[in-house]
Amino acid sequence: MKRTVVVLAVLIVVGALKLPVERNLVALHRQEHFRGVEFNLDLREEIGQLGFIAALSGFRAIVADALFIQAYSAWENTEWGRMLLLFRHITTLQPRVLLFWDTAAWHMAWNASVAAMNDQTQPRLALRVKAQREYFALGKDFLERGIKNNPDRPDLYEALARLYKEKYKDHERASEYYAKAAAVPGAAPWDRRFSAYELSYCEGREREAYDRLRHLYEEGPKERLPTLIKRLKFLEEKLGIPQDQRIQEKENKVVK
Repeated sequence: MKRTVVVLAVLIVVGALKLPVERNLVALHRQEHFRGVEFNLDLREEIGQLGFIAALSGFRAIVADALFIQAYSAWENTEWGRMLLLFRHITTLQPRVLLFWDTAAWHMAWNASVAAMNDQTQPRLALRVKAQREYFALGKDFLERGIKNNPDRPDLYEALARLYKEKYKDHERASEYYAKAAAVPGAAPWDRRFSAYELSYCEGREREAYDRLRHLYEEGPKERLPTLIKRLKFLEEKLGIPQDQRIQEKENKVVK
């Protein structure tokens, strides 16, 4: 009975000591936007006991860099499955490094997907297409999780917009993510423009796209780029904009 009481007392004391520490860790993770960061047995098996201890001891960056080198080697050898596992560990170790999320997505949605589509060992086109789309989804997953960990940075929003545009041919979602990138401090000046461009390809949203492009056009010569003018003229025709309200050629001669 005495032993049981002592054990319970120790557990209560340890729990009381851990509580403020755990609260501080949770607060820190929220402040740093960490999402889904988990040190698990898969990670330990991949990097070994010493690497796992190093990661837990504050050397996550060194371990992540070592795994990144291994991922590059896996890419050279077209070991897509191993590379996927490595990048999952790398992004777990360093969720605030945009390069790792972006590179992982690029390898999956671009390199691995092309390899799957050109796989001569798979004679059935339907299965090659299925594998290709699975790699698209893996790339998208890396970018979505990267955004959750880095909502204050525009780069991964842009990367996800490009993926929707180039791989899914989904102009509406591409426009959405370019707009999200544009809303983040430090975004590139072309994000607003790209968002409007993509929207101009969406059936049923032509008027909204026209209004946004016209607004950019009215900002002055620096926005009157060839693609913007081309999309505006296309929408003027499609929407039947009166001639006296259309952009004039003489206004555009100042644009280089």
